Amino acid sequence: MESNIQPVILAGGVGSRLWPLSRQLYPKQLFKLAGSYTLLQQTYLRLKDIGYLPLILTGKDHKFIIRDQLIELNPSIYPKLVIEPVGRNTAPACIVSALYAVRQDPDAILLICPADHLISDNEDFLETVQTGLEFAINDYIVTFGIKPYKPETAYGYIETSKDNLVKRFVEKPDLETAKEFLKQGNFYWNSGIFLIKAKHLLKEAERLVPDMFKACNDSFSKAKLVSNEITEILLDEEDYKNCPSDSIDYAILEHSDKLAVIPAKFSWSDIGSWSALYEISDKDENQNVIKGDVFNIGSNGCFVRAEDRLVATVGLEDTVVIETSDAVLVAPLSRSQEVKQVVSKLKEQGREEHLVHKTAYRPWGSYTVLEEQARFKIKRLTVKPGAKLSLQMHYHRSEHWIVVRGTAKVTRDAEVFLLRENESTFILPGQKHRLENPGKIPLEIIEVQNGSYLGEDDIVRFEDTYGRGNE
Repeated sequence: MESNIQPVILAGGVGSRLWPLSRQLYPKQLFKLAGSYTLLQQTYLRLKDIGYLPLILTGKDHKFIIRDQLIELNPSIYPKLVIEPVGRNTAPACIVSALYAVRQDPDAILLICPADHLISDNEDFLETVQTGLEFAINDYIVTFGIKPYKPETAYGYIETSKDNLVKRFVEKPDLETAKEFLKQGNFYWNSGIFLIKAKHLLKEAERLVPDMFKACNDSFSKAKLVSNEITEILLDEEDYKNCPSDSIDYAILEHSDKLAVIPAKFSWSDIGSWSALYEISDKDENQNVIKGDVFNIGSNGCFVRAEDRLVATVGLEDTVVIETSDAVLVAPLSRSQEVKQVVSKLKEQGREEHLVHKTAYRPWGSYTVLEEQARFKIKRLTVKPGAKLSLQMHYHRSEHWIVVRGTAKVTRDAEVFLLRENESTFILPGQKHRLENPGKIPLEIIEVQNGSYLGEDDIVRFEDTYGRGNE
């Protein structure tokens, strides 16, 4: 395999069609949906030995979780992260990746892969990439096409000529059109995986989308190196906000002159819906996919996943049931693509169930909301060994901390003291405070908040190890 390949992992997706499991702040690529690794971890393992270490494009909300998941694979891994201050779709992310790559190697070839796809045949994947290299070396943009086996309306299609060149891209078709594509035989599903010279991508971007190219170039030129240990580049927010938002397909690929399609030899799924995950999952004798604590009586052809509670089904057919701590989805499997509409409705109504789970992840660990009422909220905080929260204060709430496991180091105004299991302390509104875990095991705290306003945006940070500002 060419040593100057720069793998790029696009890890900024939301996966809204896998709601309520996938949320904006904890999307599907961070879950173990198929196998013992998350989709992100599987993608990284697939790409880590192809050329340079993979470059990961993600948002600031996910960077700490991504870092932790990669270090979980190998503590000596120092991930290369480019942090987008705001989401701008795949075209700007690819342009920024090319700007990074040409600084490291002017002849770098980008292998651009989404973080949330499932590819089970790694050897076949590498063989397919090798086939595409000759085209990429000769300034073609190479995309990998998946041979359709059914008339799918959820995927984009690519029409090809006899010499593997692209004739046109087709957006998600209706059912009759998809059936016609399947019959013709020269249409492929668009996998969203691309191979292209970095400098050729920049040349095409400057020609086709000059405003986007300029905004990306300006943002990248002003980027800050956040961490030396973990290569973490934070793009300039002001310039990146001015960048037009568009997909790499619409912005560049559909207008380029030299496009090639390599038929994929590997099995592929974008796991874009519950029905897609059902298709690739192991099934019982009644064609059910069962995950978690589930009692099934007489149900057939169903996908049932229980995250927190017992779920019982009786006599269901072709149904998806997904239970989480704060939401339950029930729908026909055949209509699982429409789950995205639920997420849109939640956003319209200003609800948080599209955004975050009851458990929220932070660079220092996580917290789980156990109960919330008008003037109080109860949380369970888990702080990783050696980690610490920001030095902060709240205007509207007090906090009562009770240690249930481990040892806590507490800063409260001028005081610094230790709390051990079954000991507690109280933080008044307006007091500067910080919680740390000086021990070797996770610190678990029960936090009881009281006050007139309990929102997460009532945080004033004075100092933060992780470079975060005020909420």
